[in-house]
Amino acid sequence: MIIKIEAYIREEKMDDVLDALAKMNVHGITCYQVMGCGAQHGIKKYVRGNQNIPVNMLPKIKIEVVVSTEEWEDKVMECIRSSAFTGHHGDGKIFSYEVRNALRIRTGETGEQAVYSNSSLNPAPPKN
Repeated sequence: MIIKIEAYIREEKMDDVLDALAKMNVHGITCYQVMGCGAQHGIKKYVRGNQNIPVNMLPKIKIEVVVSTEEWEDKVMECIRSSAFTGHHGDGKIFSYEVRNALRIRTGETGEQAVYSNSSLNPAPPKN
């Protein structure tokens, strides 16, 4: 089974999350700068002293990781959660999806072999 994990986190937590994933030997991470809002519906900013300006969409970072087992899904989701946590509104959300297939363009490998290979450049995560 191939699983895609998408996490939406605070911008200032990106380095913490990426460092934590690197320590777990997780590779193939994609990051995007995105805008969004959740239950808090944005924030209010004070401009020039006391003008209240609503900001409905807040900057976030979207992180995508593809893993090959449910065990790694749980590990990666917990790693992201613990390293992105502040305890305040706007910490973000993590979603996971089952991926039907994958294809490595360079080699033609499909399925889990397309996600992880025996290459020293992209080693499979150790099975714990």
